[in-house]
Amino acid sequence: MALPDSFIQELLSKNDIESVASSYVAFKRRGRNLVGLCPFHGEKTASFNLYPETNSFYCFGCGAGGDVITFIKRIENLEYIDAIKFLAERSGMRMPENRQENDQVSRLRMRILEANREAARLFHATLYRPEGKVALDYYHSRGYTDATIKHFGLGFAPPGWDYLRNALRAKGFKDDELVAATLAKRGKNGGTYDFFRNRAMIPIIDIRGNVVGFGGRVLDDSKPKYMNTESTLAFSKSHNLFALNFAKNTGRELNLCEGYMDVIAMHQAGFTNTVAALGTSFPEEQMQLVARYADRVNLIFDADGAGQKATKRAIENLRRTGLDVRVVTIPDGKDPDEFIKNNGAAAFKRLLERSSNAVEHSLLEIGKTHTLSTAEGKLAYSQEATKVLAKIESPIERDLYAGRLSQLLGVSKDAILQEVEQTRRKKERQEVRYQLPNLLRQERKELQQVNPEAAQNTRAASAEESLLGTLILHPDYIKSVRQALAPEQMVTSFNRELYRRLLDRERQGLLVELPFLASDYDQDGMAYIAKMVRDMGERVVTPEEVARFAAIIREEHTLRQIQNPAEASDEDIQKMLDTLRERK
Repeated sequence: MALPDSFIQELLSKNDIESVASSYVAFKRRGRNLVGLCPFHGEKTASFNLYPETNSFYCFGCGAGGDVITFIKRIENLEYIDAIKFLAERSGMRMPENRQENDQVSRLRMRILEANREAARLFHATLYRPEGKVALDYYHSRGYTDATIKHFGLGFAPPGWDYLRNALRAKGFKDDELVAATLAKRGKNGGTYDFFRNRAMIPIIDIRGNVVGFGGRVLDDSKPKYMNTESTLAFSKSHNLFALNFAKNTGRELNLCEGYMDVIAMHQAGFTNTVAALGTSFPEEQMQLVARYADRVNLIFDADGAGQKATKRAIENLRRTGLDVRVVTIPDGKDPDEFIKNNGAAAFKRLLERSSNAVEHSLLEIGKTHTLSTAEGKLAYSQEATKVLAKIESPIERDLYAGRLSQLLGVSKDAILQEVEQTRRKKERQEVRYQLPNLLRQERKELQQVNPEAAQNTRAASAEESLLGTLILHPDYIKSVRQALAPEQMVTSFNRELYRRLLDRERQGLLVELPFLASDYDQDGMAYIAKMVRDMGERVVTPEEVARFAAIIREEHTLRQIQNPAEASDEDIQKMLDTLRERK
């Protein structure tokens, strides 16, 4: 979708990256720039840098980078035009009325959301028809009231192959749109059929109130027990939490459960700050989403092996966000739904109040695997326990738990703290040793993904990146560089195309800063360009250096042109010799 530069300029003036990103990240000022914990990956040491002067960001840990539009695309999981709309709404701006409606991706995303909304209405209405009685009875058997059923928009997908498809066709939706929404699947013969059949349907609603997907549960013991909407333009499991649309305004404490049904039961019992993680993998994106809306999180998972593994995984990921992480243990291995039914909401509230923090839970779990009545058992326990204490950032908290271990094991607190400190120093050395190779791997990964030719043309690519970063920061150099370097002389394809874009925009009198490139590049491309800008933003570049960048690129282009000297003309040979002499 082509948007006027004047509109983008006004949008940027009302949405500077510092004010936008500060809604998601806690920053500390470091000179002219700001630094904070990256919202795109878990970390304890801040590596997310904000550059207000260039309206850009870059993370040295995961390589995410770009402008304010790219930031919103990443953190809100939006396409380009939807990120523009998000920022426009944030600043009270109206989208241009006469814009060209040619963004197929954005329109398809909107059609998916519209189809999901209509599907949710149909599934819910079906509950109260004769064919939906089996599902309504199921919900009532779980103790859900009609008010709760309505609140969550619960519904039913009847048996059969075309119930939903035919209903949505009648409302003007095309089969391709239903397939794109995972509401229908395409068969071997090219026809389509309903994806969800004979299942209790739970709509998944994002924080803006859009129905982005569904969870479908069987009403018997058949498998699979749950079917969920696949990844679509409107839905990514890792970027959503079930019931966050209700829980986000309840305060800075969230209860995190495993499944939809537990969340619904807890909301009905009054615990409206409860969400589910849409699976047990708990990727970093979901943990960052939790951290955005909470300071404390209570983990309430099943007591079986899978639930305990999920608890451990969540503790590791959530502690990196700086959250106060608590673990709620439900007696007799019951799930929250069952416990509340049998014991009531007041009893469950007491469980929440008695929850153990992440350290206490970890120490308790370690204690289950060691016998403290023997010296060997105590030694094995202390070795694992000190590793847990070594992960604690607060010295006061480490001292407190060292005192408890001292009493439990009959070992001096100083000896335990000494062991903890040795473990921390060893871990810090390992992290420092790992950091440089990790950054280098990240750099190589970026190049391989965005500009794979750079690895075979390091000198040319380095000069190209330096030149392009300079031109974006200082567009006044473009006219002189245009005379010295043709786009065809750029060695790597990605940089060649970017250079062409800069020249074209400058020729048309358009701006070339990062945000004006965001519509043409994906997140990885913008991160690569942001890195160019970041690197050159640290330097004062002279006209002589700019000319030298262009000269190096011309040299490398000439050398590449002559792949086989034996077949080259005398003129080409002379050019190559001149270039090599100049290079030396």
